[in-house]
Amino acid sequence: MRRTPPARIWRATFAVVGWAALALQYLLIIGPGAPGAIPALTLNFFSYFTILTNVLAALALTAPLIRADSRLGRWSASEGVRAAIAMYIAVVGLTYHVLLSHAWDPQGLAWLTNALLHYVMPTAVVLDWLLFTPKGRLRWIDAVKWLGFPLVYVGWTLAHGYASGWWPYWFLNVPALGWAKAGFWAGVMLALFLGIGLVLVGLDRTLGRSARDSGPAPA
Repeated sequence: MRRTPPARIWRATFAVVGWAALALQYLLIIGPGAPGAIPALTLNFFSYFTILTNVLAALALTAPLIRADSRLGRWSASEGVRAAIAMYIAVVGLTYHVLLSHAWDPQGLAWLTNALLHYVMPTAVVLDWLLFTPKGRLRWIDAVKWLGFPLVYVGWTLAHGYASGWWPYWFLNVPALGWAKAGFWAGVMLALFLGIGLVLVGLDRTLGRSARDSGPAPA
């Protein structure tokens, strides 16, 4: 009997976990409120960096399993894309643990989705990159290019925040903090993204070099 590769088992398992956690979190946010509030609540849901990053992670885990030869499958298989998503979701986990966890005490199903989105999925995606993604093809400039997504997110958060009066994270709440403090925190976050990105590139280059050096000797 043909054995299923460990990477497929890992990705299938955590694809299911990721999509289930996102669906449950969406239902918890929507709640039993008036139907007229659903569009605004849905927009708010997709305005969390945690949610957007977990969607990317779930896509990157799912696409190679379903249609590896499709455009989405090839995109998700790219070493640069998988490393970038690992960087984003690592920051999600670290930011929640350091800056947000003390201000929120979820219970029941909210506790479950919180743990899955902020701890389980970040660990699973980083390990997926570490264990199953080919190494040795990243460049140092990639860590800088990966900042594009967080920068676009900051721009969206400002536009949406001023238009709606709703802010997803206290450290980006400009009316409450002022431009100087919010700018400081945005700079800290971008530095964290860059730092983790550089670590991933450094690991990629080191592991790739080790794999080449330990390859089979010529006959």
